[in-house]
Amino acid sequence: MIEPVTKSDKDFGLLVYASSFVGYLVPLGSILGPLIIWLMKREESAFVDQCGRSCLNFKLSLLIYVIISGVLALVGIGFIFLAILGIFDLVCTVLAIIKASEGKVYKYPLTIKFIAMD
Repeated sequence: MIEPVTKSDKDFGLLVYASSFVGYLVPLGSILGPLIIWLMKREESAFVDQCGRSCLNFKLSLLIYVIISGVLALVGIGFIFLAILGIFDLVCTVLAIIKASEGKVYKYPLTIKFIAMD
């Protein structure tokens, strides 16, 4: 049986996604912000657990893409990829926040599944 998504669940799901913006101010903050909230609330809410897994999988995947782009920047092409990844991250995070406010888990594109989804 699927449990209903409460207002509190939506708020914490939204907070998981929004906390990834910390990464624009703090190194690795885009992973640490969602990780902290997910670890605190994953046992209390299946919705927050799914949001956290989804967000962390995406941010870890994005970190790998950024590292690869950084290496490619040494030969000149990586700068374009870094710019595209920045815009991609921003757009996907905003879409995830909107979905969470509707009580839905956002499925990020181009995501490697590091943390298994149920």
